[in-house]
Amino acid sequence: MRISVITVCYNRKATMAKAIQSVLDQDYKNIEYIVIDGNSTDGTQEVIRSFGNQITTYVSEPDKGMYDAINKGIALATGDAIGLMHSDDEFYDRTAISKIVAQFEKDSTIEGVYGDGVYVSNDVQERLIRNRIGGTFSIDRIKSGWLPLHPTVYLKKTVVDQYGLYNLDFKIASDTEFLLRYLYKYKIKMSYVNQYIVKMRMGGMSTDAQRAFEVLKEDYNIYKYHGLSALRVVLQKKSLALKQYILR
Repeated sequence: MRISVITVCYNRKATMAKAIQSVLDQDYKNIEYIVIDGNSTDGTQEVIRSFGNQITTYVSEPDKGMYDAINKGIALATGDAIGLMHSDDEFYDRTAISKIVAQFEKDSTIEGVYGDGVYVSNDVQERLIRNRIGGTFSIDRIKSGWLPLHPTVYLKKTVVDQYGLYNLDFKIASDTEFLLRYLYKYKIKMSYVNQYIVKMRMGGMSTDAQRAFEVLKEDYNIYKYHGLSALRVVLQKKSLALKQYILR
């Protein structure tokens, strides 16, 4: 399989090199690596260019936000399956993509694969903050507020071509709508790999505490949009999230 990994970024000089290097260090080598930059002005572009032709495709131009940039990356992708590596994050280890590919190869009818991830503090110590164990997929779990960790999800390109891109009507939590559309509305065949895939740093766009209320509001609208009992599901989703934090 050829795997397309997409990184989108804007002014992420401090973390960009680690994100890129974690992709390049993967022991699985049939990777198409696409980097979409939103015309950064803080030195991020210079960091990206320093990797030269190790990056398959690099585009830097203004965009309408993170999800617009992801859509641009998907449009350029030519791999058999597509996944994301956020600019604040890293793969958990150098075997992450190998684990994803092995799961796809177990059954040719599998349309998507997901795994586990951890959130760590945004400092040198990288303290474990939150443990995201995916567990087995089911529609009932989705109705109770569960979704797989977005950056661990890899989908076959044929499925993405069929069911569409990220909805730009949602500015902060479009990944929730995207996953609900694929897993709940279209019920694609998902497979769980019981292994850590990503390490995410607290403080990125999706983990910024200042955005918590906006995410909550948008999540509510997304679940309502998909015909679910929005308030109940959102509250259950937040309850599940709280249980994942590491108590010290």
